[in-house]
Amino acid sequence: MEKKFFDEQAIHVSDITIQVTDLQRSIEFYQDFLGFQVIEETEDKAMLSADGKKGLINLEQPEEVIPKQRRTTGLYHFAILLPARKDLAAFLKHLLQAGRAYSLQLGAADHLVSEALYFSDPDGNGIEIARDRLSESWSWSEELVQMSTEPLDADGLLELATEEWKGMPEETIIGHIHLHVNDLPKAKEFYVEGLGFQEVTAYPGASFLSDSGYHHHIAINTWNGEGAPVPDSNETGLKFFTITYPMKEEADEAVQRLEALGYPVHKGMIKDPAGNQIFLSDLTK
Repeated sequence: MEKKFFDEQAIHVSDITIQVTDLQRSIEFYQDFLGFQVIEETEDKAMLSADGKKGLINLEQPEEVIPKQRRTTGLYHFAILLPARKDLAAFLKHLLQAGRAYSLQLGAADHLVSEALYFSDPDGNGIEIARDRLSESWSWSEELVQMSTEPLDADGLLELATEEWKGMPEETIIGHIHLHVNDLPKAKEFYVEGLGFQEVTAYPGASFLSDSGYHHHIAINTWNGEGAPVPDSNETGLKFFTITYPMKEEADEAVQRLEALGYPVHKGMIKDPAGNQIFLSDLTK
């Protein structure tokens, strides 16, 4: 397998839309604390960008919104991928200083292929801030990439934090999305045979999927339980995310495969077997 760094010519997650209980509170968190730019805003929606042009995160406050319920399908976390280790270092320093105002519960890990920080937004939506190690250092065996959860070298990162956090670097992207599902074999069929990803790592109750030799673009797990219920449509959490294909023909072929498996696509929107909504797009649009 060819080992590539993140490649936007691969099938990948390009943006995410999440539902929140208080739009202005969320804008403050994502803009003032995380450092995204608001490029569009209405009474109940906001689009966030790292470069001022491309939307990465969409916030929506639905009518009669209700808080996130426990142990459902939906979002586990989404990963904001920073371009360099020095950026993660600057963000860690910022997180330790400014994060106190948000009473964040922090997590951290070295996954061998990447280094990551974990916390949640004010509505409990899981966020990972990560940086990839160079792909030449990733270890592959029989089409599987070695990943682990080891302690993060926070001290080493902080030694690199010579600059203040100035907001999300322009090259920031959505690295991956990790989802709760309620039937792992069914979900794997949907994402592999339907959407066209390949399984590259598996753990008990979880599968990690990618395209073009990346460590993972999608992860799915049943850690909220087999048969977990689907959240209500007005509940905070994931509304949908976008999977982008390099070419229209590849997106069309995915639609044909999905419909052959019994998953109808309507105006580009589809639901996985656990009720997670996905918009299918391509780079030619």
